Amino acid sequence: MIADEITARLASLQPTRLEVIDESESHRGHAGFREGGESHFRLRISSPAFAGLSRLQRHRLVHQSLHDIVPRIHALALELSER
Repeated sequence: MIADEITARLASLQPTRLEVIDESESHRGHAGFREGGESHFRLRISSPAFAGLSRLQRHRLVHQSLHDIVPRIHALALELSER
């Protein structure tokens, strides 16, 4: 499952909070929706790895961790904090 892959990859950031939310069902009938889900995700991550980084740098760090997963999904919303 993609959600499990995301969780495993983001463990490298040593998150103090990690929520991987599959929001696919709420996008039924919209572009990118796939039956069975795993097309639209929201990630809520708190990690000390984000300390001192700008919002853009935090997003880049997450995208680097998920570089080969992101092309397989339609949408990825990120909520990132250092605490």
